[in-house]
Amino acid sequence: MSTTMRAAVCVRAGGPEVLEIRELPVPEVRDGWSLVQVKGVGLNRSELRTRQGHSPNVTFPRVLGIECVGVVVTSTDPEVPDGTTVAAVMGEMGRAFDGGYAEYALLPNTLLMPITTTLPWEVLAALPETYLTAQGSLDALGIMPGGAGRLLIRGGTSSVGMAATSIASGHGIETAVTTRRQSKIAALAAAGAGHVLLDDGGSLAASVRDVWPEGPDHVLDLVGTNTVVDSLHLVRRGGTVCVTGSLSGWTLADFEPIAMIPSGTRLTAFHSDDIRGSAGTPVLQRVVREVEAGLYRPHVDRVLGLDDIVAAHRHMENNEATGKVVVVP
Repeated sequence: MSTTMRAAVCVRAGGPEVLEIRELPVPEVRDGWSLVQVKGVGLNRSELRTRQGHSPNVTFPRVLGIECVGVVVTSTDPEVPDGTTVAAVMGEMGRAFDGGYAEYALLPNTLLMPITTTLPWEVLAALPETYLTAQGSLDALGIMPGGAGRLLIRGGTSSVGMAATSIASGHGIETAVTTRRQSKIAALAAAGAGHVLLDDGGSLAASVRDVWPEGPDHVLDLVGTNTVVDSLHLVRRGGTVCVTGSLSGWTLADFEPIAMIPSGTRLTAFHSDDIRGSAGTPVLQRVVREVEAGLYRPHVDRVLGLDDIVAAHRHMENNEATGKVVVVP
């Protein structure tokens, strides 16, 4: 094995151009950490915000990437021997320590999720963060496989939105999904959405009531702070809104719970850090089996090489992706 590797390094806060391909030493293995040869990386908007300088605890230069899939090449965990296929997500990857935008990543053993699969790397790489987040969000909403109910997904063309649509429709849940772009309606319908609603920046109330006069039972809000109050008034009285996404930012100014949450309506949230490592392994393995069986459809927008990382970030920042952008080092 070479002693050096190629990595996309975020050299400072800024636009996509601050991501530079560099030769770095392959990290040295230490107790409690194992070396993984990265075979695929799914890109996430949180990496975009870190690159822009919105993650205050991150120092530069830093190899970004809050998730990856690959093969363990040097293990310090007897439960995960060399040669094991693994995924890893969150746990301060790409923030407190270097993440997946590289040919090798040194990862804490607590983050390693051993996976058995026949899926190609670019498909497997599209699943961990996206599908774990989607499944966790549906669980937080109380949506059960084979159950009934009406689900509205806001921000449907995001990778998590596409995954949530695939999971929900695969289990017979009636779904409506929003998009801001007319050009993406067909892709959402193909992903399994029962109804696709164009969100032109105004209130969705009329469109939603045309589909479900009583309103949806559940709203998965992936847009976040700009739409959460509207979502609370779209869901039927007594329904549940789960805020998972932060496409519109992290904080909600002047939020007055008693005035803004209709009586009996529930507001919850999901954070994907809750299902990292061993907590997420059985969930991800189940997702992988469902994809292999054709019940879920992975939505890969495009597969790029490490040299294309600047173009990949620009594509993501311009909201041009429908589904997951994957980089194969």
